[in-house]
Amino acid sequence: MAELFQWSDAYGVGIQEIDEQHKVLVDLLNRLHDAIHARQGSETSRKILGDLADYTRTHFAVEESLMRVSNYPDFDVHKQNHEDLIGQVNALQIKLDSGEAKITFELLHFLKVWLTNHIKEADKRFADYFISVGGSPAWAPHVEKSMNQKKWWWKFW
Repeated sequence: MAELFQWSDAYGVGIQEIDEQHKVLVDLLNRLHDAIHARQGSETSRKILGDLADYTRTHFAVEESLMRVSNYPDFDVHKQNHEDLIGQVNALQIKLDSGEAKITFELLHFLKVWLTNHIKEADKRFADYFISVGGSPAWAPHVEKSMNQKKWWWKFW
């Protein structure tokens, strides 16, 4: 089965951490698509949607932190876009919990279009600004080295 959202370098914004987080969001969307397509049941789909919503909140917090520390001039508009999506997802989760709504392919299409447009437009504008004011497009070498070392606590995951 084809993926709902095929990641390509065209979606890269040039900030490694943000690009890696976007890939996780794309993966979660694809997992939700697979669960619906395979008719794995509403409980499985609801769990994946919950994971997607939680990770989206974390991702938005990271982006907004970078915007604040770099004094991004369009911070308020970008943050409002984030809050609007979170509000829509929260409302949907309430409807799902009460049985008023179901996770559908139309929902997946909406999320894919929203994410695609947001990355290519709003996130790309921010990334260009962030890099132009001296933000790092890649992790520092010591961070990269640390990330690649096996941690003692990984055995618990």
